[in-house]
Amino acid sequence: MNDLHAARLNLLAGGSDARTEMERAIEISESPACNHVFTRTLFDEARRQADRPVLQSRLSGLAFTAKDLFDIEGQPTPAGSVVLSHAPAAKADAVAVARLRAAGGVLTGRTNMTEFAFSGVGVNPHHGTPANVSDSATPRIPGGSSSGAAVSVATGAAFIGLGSDTGGSIRIPAALNGIVGFKSTARLVPADGALPLSTTLDTVCAMTRSVRDAVTAHEILAARRVTAGAAALGAYRLAVVKNVFFDGIEPAVAQALERALRALRAAGAQIEEIALPELAELQAINATGGFSAAESYAWHRLLLERSGAGYDPRVAQRILRGAAMKAHEYIDLVNARHAWIERVETALAPYDAVLSPTVPITAPPIESVAPGAERDDEFFRINALLLRNPSIVNMLDGCAISLPCHAAGVLPVGLMLWHAALHDDAILAIALQTEHALRRQ
Repeated sequence: MNDLHAARLNLLAGGSDARTEMERAIEISESPACNHVFTRTLFDEARRQADRPVLQSRLSGLAFTAKDLFDIEGQPTPAGSVVLSHAPAAKADAVAVARLRAAGGVLTGRTNMTEFAFSGVGVNPHHGTPANVSDSATPRIPGGSSSGAAVSVATGAAFIGLGSDTGGSIRIPAALNGIVGFKSTARLVPADGALPLSTTLDTVCAMTRSVRDAVTAHEILAARRVTAGAAALGAYRLAVVKNVFFDGIEPAVAQALERALRALRAAGAQIEEIALPELAELQAINATGGFSAAESYAWHRLLLERSGAGYDPRVAQRILRGAAMKAHEYIDLVNARHAWIERVETALAPYDAVLSPTVPITAPPIESVAPGAERDDEFFRINALLLRNPSIVNMLDGCAISLPCHAAGVLPVGLMLWHAALHDDAILAIALQTEHALRRQ
């Protein structure tokens, strides 16, 4: 499939027009490949906007989708749930939605998600679960929580899938669907108008079909220009952290990662294996439940009292864990995180980026984790595996990108490049070179 850049150049050259591109996106959106992808479509409005695009804008009238937790003027913001379906309509677009529209993007719909963004699996008992694009024979999980946004990009229904990432909710579905997902440093993109999960960890960001599209999406969302030099891979010092990130890794993921590392070394990359013993501290730091449980409970507690029976039981269980956290435990968590970040930043200072598997597994069948108490144990096991690696970067207040590194014809695997806060431009520059090296295999 064309990425955003190629489609836009084709438009400017007269090889297509915005209405044709929009009809193509809508046709895919209405196909079986996008079953359960949208919670609400905006096709009629999208067609009207495509008839009067500003072609010289950065997005030139091309399609994007928005995760169901973003405000859209005149609509309620259900966040993948049913308990907010009759909430008051938003008075304005979320900042991220407004910025994509101002850049010439056309919003085609709200995308399905894990209820209230609280899991990395992507299963939704209210609206159904969109199937991963990678396997037409066996419906597999899309990853979450930005499940529908990922499938909208992977199928070709949209060029940008706007989502959020609190513990991997952009990078997990990007990895499992074979697309690109960039989690910026959280403070760079305003979260105004996005229903929160964790005000400490939430990051507004997007999925795309290429790294160059990820750069464009980030520049629009963050209202800044990325400085991505043209240095070759050999100019960067890269690290691989073996402890924790590779625990429990599936053979297929290990093979894809080894293949990617060989390609990078062949392209001149300097790659060192390092230990990061600070990772062993995270279990104790988060022992009382972590930020997501405490901060989501603070937001949901009154709604749970009124409408708790309408929640996904798995989501409610995770939110309610935050009720037990004491004030001093929350303050201890904040302080412990700050100290941990300082130690990890010091350890990573000699390196330009760290390379890891985005997640240690490929997408399991939806049936294995579908709603039902008899599958809860497997659901929570898979959820923990999916969140483990990417959530480390959120705890670090860092930035990361997942890009596909698997061979053709097998289930997708993501390679994650990451570092501490405000290393965004370096990560994107290295990702551009990495993507090029991987495509040459």
